[in-house]
Amino acid sequence: MKKISQAVIKRLPRYYRYLGDLLENDVVRTSSKELSERMGVTASQIRQDLNNFGEFGQQGYGYNVEYLYTSIGKILGLEKEYNIIIIGVGNLGQAIANYIEFERKGFKVKGLFDVNPRLIGMIVRDIEIKDVSEIESFVKENGVDIAVLTLPKQKAPEIALNLEKWGVKGIWNFAPIDLQSSQGKICIENVHLSESLMTLSYAINEKNDEKSN
Repeated sequence: MKKISQAVIKRLPRYYRYLGDLLENDVVRTSSKELSERMGVTASQIRQDLNNFGEFGQQGYGYNVEYLYTSIGKILGLEKEYNIIIIGVGNLGQAIANYIEFERKGFKVKGLFDVNPRLIGMIVRDIEIKDVSEIESFVKENGVDIAVLTLPKQKAPEIALNLEKWGVKGIWNFAPIDLQSSQGKICIENVHLSESLMTLSYAINEKNDEKSN
């Protein structure tokens, strides 16, 4: 199977989102040039990215929006449903649990877990928050695909190791630490919100410097 670069993979959700916007506006077809103008990615880059997965466009016609949207969804695995648990149900964990758009794309929150006795027993979107000691049995009984970690970095490595051992397929990690698979059996996406904010901070300061020069 052809190895696809991470840069291409990270652009696919953007294509999917923009094509979804076009569908909502009843746009039937588009071109790499039109997508380029909307997304700030060159038309040649778009064509190269999509060519990694097959031929989607037609000379003189461009792309059928619905077909391309559906095809990218399949490439991203969005035709399936994924059972999710959230470990750490503070403000961020609750925000993720309450974000309905994830469920619309097939990511179903099935369980919530925390160590805080004040949170255990609370109901969030009809799901009772359970003690972390119940994670293993819950995972084994419910076929959990993805675990979302929104917990302190000191706790994250041990939890991740156990999740891999228990057969969870993926971790969406918001803990401020880069996690890695110990056995190569689990996929991990590390998300660092503060890094994104610092990148924005840099851009703001660079623009301010340009104005002052």
